[in-house]
Amino acid sequence: MEKIWFQSYEQGVAHEIDVTLNQSIVDVFQKSARKFANRPAFQNMGKTLTYAETAKLVNDFASFLQNTLKLPRGERVAIMMPNLLQYPIALFGALQAGMVVVNTNPLYTPRELEHQLNDSGATTIIVLENFANTLELVLPRTQIKNVVIATVGDMFGLKGKLMNFVLRKVKKMVPEYRIDHAISFQTALKQGAAHSFTPVELTRDDTAFLQYTGGTTGVAKGAILSHGNICANMQQAAEWIKNLLVDGQEVVTAALPLYHILALTINLMIFTQAGAKILLITNPRDMKGFISELKKEKVSVFIGVNTLFNAMINRPELSEIDFSTLKLTLSGGMATQKPVAEKWKNITGTPIVEAYGLTEASPGVCCNPLGISAYTGSIGLPISSTEIELRDADGNEVPLGQPGEMWVRGPQVMKGYWNRPEETAKAIDARGFLETGDIAVVDEKGWFKLVDRKKDLIVVSGFNVYPNEIEEVVAHHDKVLEVACIGVASEKTGEALKLFVVKKDPSLTKEELIAFCRTELTAYKVPKDIEFRDELPKSNVGKILRRELRESANKA
Repeated sequence: MEKIWFQSYEQGVAHEIDVTLNQSIVDVFQKSARKFANRPAFQNMGKTLTYAETAKLVNDFASFLQNTLKLPRGERVAIMMPNLLQYPIALFGALQAGMVVVNTNPLYTPRELEHQLNDSGATTIIVLENFANTLELVLPRTQIKNVVIATVGDMFGLKGKLMNFVLRKVKKMVPEYRIDHAISFQTALKQGAAHSFTPVELTRDDTAFLQYTGGTTGVAKGAILSHGNICANMQQAAEWIKNLLVDGQEVVTAALPLYHILALTINLMIFTQAGAKILLITNPRDMKGFISELKKEKVSVFIGVNTLFNAMINRPELSEIDFSTLKLTLSGGMATQKPVAEKWKNITGTPIVEAYGLTEASPGVCCNPLGISAYTGSIGLPISSTEIELRDADGNEVPLGQPGEMWVRGPQVMKGYWNRPEETAKAIDARGFLETGDIAVVDEKGWFKLVDRKKDLIVVSGFNVYPNEIEEVVAHHDKVLEVACIGVASEKTGEALKLFVVKKDPSLTKEELIAFCRTELTAYKVPKDIEFRDELPKSNVGKILRRELRESANKA
């Protein structure tokens, strides 16, 4: 199939990037620290660090790892904390010291944490004290030798001591734990500052992250992301945003967890490179507190996922926020539903620009042009230096307009899966194309539209049904807050559709919803089985987990 999108780039966006521009993430961060030294870099709960202040703390933490712990280059260092000021300090510090960062979800169960620590071979972990009890349970069965414990109040001086007291004694948010020989985050910074840091030479081929993925489809695997992979994605993004955003002037929300690849690259990497002020939101589920923070700031870039936007547009306080400075709302991680996008545009005056990616691609692959005026329903065009093929089950490219599985090639594609050569061989073919597992179509202008996940495809009486389509239709109903669609076994049709719905209006009935679907969908696409729930299971970034719903349906 002719690569028609090469003629479809947004005006001024280069087809190719120069991957030799930066040698490492550390190079990029240090350039920003010098260029934007006096500008605010990170803000959290009223405390702000400039780029110069952040760079000093990063250097201290790197020195601690190098001189106090004496970790060898390439050692795996796990970071287990939400969006706090300590997160970028620990992350950039570990990278500067030549370590490999293993981002770890603070909400992991002991089983999940033990698997990731052992699979990665991490020997050091930085953990927020609120989650140290989980670590304590698995510590004897891991290779962890060094534990650094952070507290919410670490970076706030005397105010921080009061914050910690309230969290520990009043709100009871820090479960009891005992980890012998643990070092406090503040002590680590002090010990690092007492020594001189010796710079570590890094190249684009050096591994920066073991970013775990695939937990929704089986055992989580560590995607090996090199400094070159992440730097390439930063450059690709810089090409895409250069006509709309201005280096050193933007204010960006970081409500999605930075340990997730979406926020890690977009919020932390791309906008650190751009010298932006990054607002770290520790608990976006506290919608009242989140909106209160937004009222205080002139935000120019908002990054989220469909479930976050949906939660926000259903809060009347959202209309009290001044969105006059908002230039860009970017969505990724899951399909954005049209009714959500339309309501967001009506309230904020800014359309949601959808992007597409996956952990194994660092993650950016496609994005809508930033100049769009409304929801497009597509994932846009491939970013610079990125090729996409749509293939059928036999590996042949499909005709224009026909759905096929996306295969991606570019400098942002991972090196492979950690210690899993067989899995790597399945995921990346001999030509360097990465299998995504996502089904898409491309039109005559080169725009890609995501149809669904290959594993989520439902076959009803021989007809293919894509859950995204059903969910978007149902989401248009005024009485529906959230919806998920799965396939369940059926003697009559092979598979049948089942809906899980969270009501916005308690008066909604199954009969009413089925009747609505009949007006919008052909007969075989109309769900007959509907289960109302108070909430739907979600991943750490807010993606609705159809897998868990399928498992619960099969047990019933």
